[in-house]
Amino acid sequence: MELKKNPEASLHRWSTVFFLLGLVFILFITWRSVELKTFNHQEEAQAVQIVSDDLESDIPVTQQVIPPPPPPPPMAALPQVINVVEDTEEVEESVFESTETDQTQEIVEIETIEEFEEEEEIVDIPFAVIEHVPIYPGCEGLSDNAAQKKCMADRIMQFVQVNFNTELANDLGLEGQQRINVMFKIDHKGDVVNVRARAPHPKLEEEAIKVVRSLPKMTPGKQRGRPVGVLYALPILFKVEVG
Repeated sequence: MELKKNPEASLHRWSTVFFLLGLVFILFITWRSVELKTFNHQEEAQAVQIVSDDLESDIPVTQQVIPPPPPPPPMAALPQVINVVEDTEEVEESVFESTETDQTQEIVEIETIEEFEEEEEIVDIPFAVIEHVPIYPGCEGLSDNAAQKKCMADRIMQFVQVNFNTELANDLGLEGQQRINVMFKIDHKGDVVNVRARAPHPKLEEEAIKVVRSLPKMTPGKQRGRPVGVLYALPILFKVEVG
C-alpha cells in the first residue's frame, strides 16, 4: 500500500523547536512587563508644590522667659518701745594724748639687743664612736683616747667581777654558762643612769642592775667639746659549776 503524504512535509519534526521559541517569547514578554514602570506626573508636581510651600512658611520667633528675681528676705522687726534715759549722770571722757614728738624732745638711744643663740642639743652617743670617752677613776693619766677607752672597759669589768654575787645562780638552780646583757648611760654629769638588764632569770637581772648602779662617778664624755651622755653595753658572763 502506498503512502499518500510526503514524509518530508510532516510538521512533527519542528514541533519541539516551535515550542521552545514560543516559550522564549513568552518569557521575554513577561520580563518586560515586570520591568515596565509608570510615573504619575501629576502627583510629582503636587509633591514639589507642597514642599515649596513648607519652605516658604514663616518660622515663629521664640522669646526666652526670664524668671522674676526672688523676693528679699524679711527684715527683723525693730522694737517698738524706745526707753528714754535722762542725761543726769556725768560720764568721764577719756583723754588721748598725742604721741608725736617735737624738736625740743630728747631722743633716747636704744641699747643694742643681744641675740642669744640656741644651743644645739646633742643626743646620746654610743661608747664606740664618742670623740672623748668618759674617764673612769684611775684612768686620768692616759692622754690617748683609745687607751682611756680600754682602761675604762677593764675597770668596769673588774668592778662587776668583784661585786657580782655569782652564787645566786646556784641558789636559783641554774647550770652551765650564764650571760647577762646590761645597758646603761653615763650622763653629762658622769653619773650612771638608765640601767637595764636581760638575763635568764629576773633575780640575775636585779643583781646586775644593782651592781652597775654602784659604779663610781666618772668624768663625762665629750662630743664637739661639750659633755654628753654616753651609752654603754656590758655583757656579764660566768659559768655555774655543779658541785
